[in-house]
Amino acid sequence: MKITAIKVIVASPGRNFVTVKIMTDQGLYGIGDATVNGREMAVVAYLQEHVIPILIGKDAARIEDIWQYLYKGAYWRRGPITMAAISGVDIALWDIKAKAANMPLYQILGGASRDKVMIYQHVGGLTIEQTVEGVIAKREAGHVAIRAQVSIPGLPPIYGTGPSTDQAAGGMVQALPVEEVWSTHKYLPLVPKLFQKLRDAVGWDVHLLHDTHHRLTPIETARLGKDLEPYRLFWLEDPVPAELQESFRLIRQHTTTPIAVGEVFNTIWDCQQLISEQLIDYIRVTSVHAGGVTGLRRIFDFAAIYHVRSACHGPMDVSPVAMGANVHVDRWLPNFGIQEYSGYTEATHEMFPHSWQQEGGFLVTGEAIGHGVDIDEKVAARHPYKAAYLPVARAEDGTMWSW
Repeated sequence: MKITAIKVIVASPGRNFVTVKIMTDQGLYGIGDATVNGREMAVVAYLQEHVIPILIGKDAARIEDIWQYLYKGAYWRRGPITMAAISGVDIALWDIKAKAANMPLYQILGGASRDKVMIYQHVGGLTIEQTVEGVIAKREAGHVAIRAQVSIPGLPPIYGTGPSTDQAAGGMVQALPVEEVWSTHKYLPLVPKLFQKLRDAVGWDVHLLHDTHHRLTPIETARLGKDLEPYRLFWLEDPVPAELQESFRLIRQHTTTPIAVGEVFNTIWDCQQLISEQLIDYIRVTSVHAGGVTGLRRIFDFAAIYHVRSACHGPMDVSPVAMGANVHVDRWLPNFGIQEYSGYTEATHEMFPHSWQQEGGFLVTGEAIGHGVDIDEKVAARHPYKAAYLPVARAEDGTMWSW
């Protein structure tokens, strides 16, 4: 089964998405996600100039060989642009493979380990009271895991607490980067107060999560994790920038609050030390950024040896295509933990018809062959690409900060 053509479709039905469509000489085609939020056109150029020309005529069934060809054959390995391009191709090839077998993707991965996939969704508020109200509403809607964020009093709203993150709504994603303001010393005493109020309001049957978004040092994280221990968080997410993996040892020495990290990781090499030293509890890589289905399987199998569970990243810029791939992997995966799902605009659902569905606090794969997600190119044509960027962060004195 030869690859005859590859198309790259860029559209913005609320957020920008880069979609790879691979056609074969047997009439089967597959869809993949290659989106890097805020750097979309860099991936498009990489695909069009450096990937598509060398894949035409190759056997679409040789997924592992093509993965290695694009990874090892490039010489300049890894990085978000290269790995997003590989991911887009890989997800599409697995879609074709499952269609050729006339099976849902999870079946050719080895069959289901569970019937449904637990998700968490986000609640943010400008005040603790607003966040508590939002969490109660999510719980009443059937959610069993909820991430809670709150703005720092006296500062403008920050990530996870302010306006909608829909690009079309003019929220978090803007034509030029918005500069947020950060204060660690104001943040650290605030978060335990939030979770004390949340436990008082919703009790202990709801999983509560929190995202620090890479903004603390290891010892600050250790202090926060220790302060949060009475409230039994499901996890503390992305507490520090993870370039220095050994810094997580310091966190482990001081707190038993579970740690989750990995949404900006691209390969197993980005998380090898964190996993093998059991410095984290959840690895948050996602199919679109970590090498597709092939990359996820490699990382999650390695993580299982060290009692680390999966937690695929799933914000609005992970398209329904990657979400479909994630959910099929989630359904098969023995060491599954949880799946992030922040939802999509109606236009996004229309552009990407899909068999996976939300049922309360869970996602189900459906039984469509392949990963069960397609793209309506006529709808995509109505939503042209719009240049947009995520915010950046500065401390109150103007110092650049991690976002």
